[in-house]
Amino acid sequence: MKTAIKSIIERFPALALFYRNTRDLLDQRQPLRKTQWGFSFSGNDSMADGSFEPDETKVVRRLLGDIDVLVNIGANVGYYCCHALSMGRPVIAVEPNTRNLHYLLKNIQNNGWAQLAEVFPVAMGRSADILKMWGGGTGASLVKGWASIPESYVTQVPILSLDRVLGDTLQGKKALILVDIEGAEFMMLQGAKQTLMNEPRPIWLMEISSTEHQPVDTVMNPNFTKTFELFFAQGYRAFRADEAGQEITSLEVQQVIDGNQKLSTHNFVFQ
Repeated sequence: MKTAIKSIIERFPALALFYRNTRDLLDQRQPLRKTQWGFSFSGNDSMADGSFEPDETKVVRRLLGDIDVLVNIGANVGYYCCHALSMGRPVIAVEPNTRNLHYLLKNIQNNGWAQLAEVFPVAMGRSADILKMWGGGTGASLVKGWASIPESYVTQVPILSLDRVLGDTLQGKKALILVDIEGAEFMMLQGAKQTLMNEPRPIWLMEISSTEHQPVDTVMNPNFTKTFELFFAQGYRAFRADEAGQEITSLEVQQVIDGNQKLSTHNFVFQ
């Protein structure tokens, strides 16, 4: 029934816009909840109760133990930002979606971390621009047709390059750059040439889908190989972002493209 109603609503752009605006206004009244990690959180029930990405959370918290700053691109409502801040790590958060930004700021401020976080309400790309973004929540994407998001569910967002946002902020600091931007990873990296070469080199934890969530008539992520090759060309090594942390070679990446191998995860660490 819920799926049928959603299907009907999305057929009519004006009705869909009214529905989403009303839902978001009501959603913003969600209360703060105390988490198992000691901080308060609001905006996503699974994040608050600890059921959201449990394996990735363990990896992130382990990596946070040995870095000076977290850069969270696609910070959403601030789940991983709160983990970093609760561990005494300052945060640079990038999040353009209005609803997500509301909770990101709320979660930072209500835990007393307002002066430990820099928040940029923009999306990341090759250079300054204004582009369309489809969807919201954890699935908002600059890729049209991503995860079957209706074309009517669209807004405009400002674009800056990561190098423009960071400048020389990371020089001399060990950084973890956490990226979850639903298919726009390679475009973001085109504007991160200076950041990729920072000293010390950042650790990158990035979600990169191969076949999942691709637009209709797109079987394989067209930038899957390019993304890995860009890191390899800069001297980075790639690892699965799980407890085992097995290394991924360029040969394995090619085997994925050829359809001869499937990776057990779509989250990867580059360092």
